Amino acid sequence: MALKWYTIVVDCRDAQAQARWWAEALDWVVVHDTAEEAVAVPRHALEEHEEGPVRDLETWMRRGQGLVFVPVPEGKTLKNRLHIDLAPHSSQDRDAEIQRLLDLGATRVDVGQDPEQVTWTVLADPEGNEFCVLSSRDS
Repeated sequence: MALKWYTIVVDCRDAQAQARWWAEALDWVVVHDTAEEAVAVPRHALEEHEEGPVRDLETWMRRGQGLVFVPVPEGKTLKNRLHIDLAPHSSQDRDAEIQRLLDLGATRVDVGQDPEQVTWTVLADPEGNEFCVLSSRDS
């Protein structure tokens, strides 16, 4: 038997704003939005969901993960122990994608990386959660 990695849950002050920000950053869709949580999923997952429940285990296991944002009273105080890595396709302009994220409200973050030796850029979302933009790739 295998379990499916279903979602990543992100604690935040403003779950709705975080869900909208990440949906815009990833070109995803917010599919659930209540006071208790907001959920963003890839567009293709939404389209697949509209076709009804997935009965085939193999198809269900291949469906992408979502992001769930839940409100908490405390703010972020330390570096994340877990973070998301994003990668542009080799046909995309990596620097333009980083600028798009900065324009959406991301900030550059120094977590001790040496910019001369790494191939990724560390950014933070509007609530300070670190994530990386990797080098372009096609696999």
